[in-house]
This record gives sequence, structure tokens and C-alpha cells, in this order.
Amino acid sequence: MNDINMANRQCCDLDIRDYKTKAPWMFADFCNTTTMGFSSESTYANKKGQKCIKFDNPLDGTIAMTFQVHPFKVYAMLSDGEIETSAVIARKETITAAADGSITVSNTPMAGTLYVYAEDDFGGTAIEGTLSGSTFTADSIKTDSVYTVAYLEEKTSGVQKVSFNNKKIPKNFYIQMSTLDKNENGELVPVKITAYKASPQRNLELSFSSDGDPAEITITCDALVDDDGNVLDMIELTGESN
Repeated sequence: MNDINMANRQCCDLDIRDYKTKAPWMFADFCNTTTMGFSSESTYANKKGQKCIKFDNPLDGTIAMTFQVHPFKVYAMLSDGEIETSAVIARKETITAAADGSITVSNTPMAGTLYVYAEDDFGGTAIEGTLSGSTFTADSIKTDSVYTVAYLEEKTSGVQKVSFNNKKIPKNFYIQMSTLDKNENGELVPVKITAYKASPQRNLELSFSSDGDPAEITITCDALVDDDGNVLDMIELTGESN
């Protein structure tokens, strides 16, 4: 085999599959940085206080992706991999009464969550009244007066939700990272890195800012050993070009 020197300057695309079934879960071609690494600490037998025989501990590997542009589904990697279709949404509206005695909000509030205030008293003294569907009735409501209302709505359409809690455990994934090396002849050579059993770490930090760089997210997976003893592979496709 004639080895040719190569270099890399291309982020990996990730083919992410369900670990158990190998069914495709997501193709991530939006990462800015992808990383893979492993380590193995050593234990030594000493002779007269000096290291003499080394024993290697099992591999400890990780695979990670860092990105700014992404689909919403990516957050589900840190939960149970599922997207829910209902959620509770906090609403705040400013409404001008069309008639004495009642106002109508835009959605259907959850029972016990509607609060109505005079326009300049939001969060102050709530107006007492009754709610039926989306209509709030109170004797103190006057035509052309402006009111600020707050309520919670249980939305069951047009919504996606990922829940993070201690009942939802991240699923394992089979992940193959694909990139292109460039050799000294100017040829592009496909390289693939496989994590046979990747388990997402439940770490997430989001920062939303009105200036500076867009929010950046990193998802890191532990590379576990699969049933066949595999952890990580690096593959160079010498018979293929791109």
C-alpha cells in the first residue's frame, strides 16, 4: 500500500441512526465543528516504586457536534428522541372592549389561568369576572376601554415540543461521521468515523443575545461499547473519490 500524506479542513456530516434498529433518525449536514476522541488511562505495577508493567483501561470515547444552524429535532437527542405535539403556551394580549360587560381573547385559556387588568396595571389588581370559552365577563368592563390579559393556552396543533425531565432517558444512536481528506496529489479521499453506540450526554447550555455571534450549541455523545465490542472506527475509502 502506498501511503500518501493527507490533510483535512472539512467538517463532518453525520448520519445518525437508531442504535437498535439502525433506522435513519437524522442526517446532520449543518455542523460547524465535529469532533471525535478517545482516551484510556493506564494502571501500573511497580517494582521498587518504579513503573514496570502497564495495564490499559477500557477506552473512553466521545463524539460531538457544534452548530449554530439546526432543525428543532436536534434537541430531542438530549431527551428520549421523540417530538411531542402539544404544549402549554403563555399568552399576553391587549384588548379593547367592543361592548360593556365582556371581552374576548384570541385563544381558549386553560381553566383558572386567565387574569384581566386595566391597561396600565398589568400584574396589579386583577378584575374579577367569569370565563366561558374565550369570553371573559365582568360588570366593570366598559366599551372602548383597554385591558391587558394574561393566560395559559394548551395548544395541540402547530406545535413541537421536546421535554427534558428525569423520566425521559436519551436513546442510543449509531453515528457515522463523513468528511473528505485532501492528499498531496490534490485528490479528495472520503473518510468516515463510526461511533457504534453513541449515548448523548444530558448537557445543554443556551444563550440568547441581541448582539454578537449567533447562539452556538454543542451536543456531545459518549462512545459506548456495542454487543460486538466495537467502540470507534476510522475508515479511509481508498477505492472511492469525490
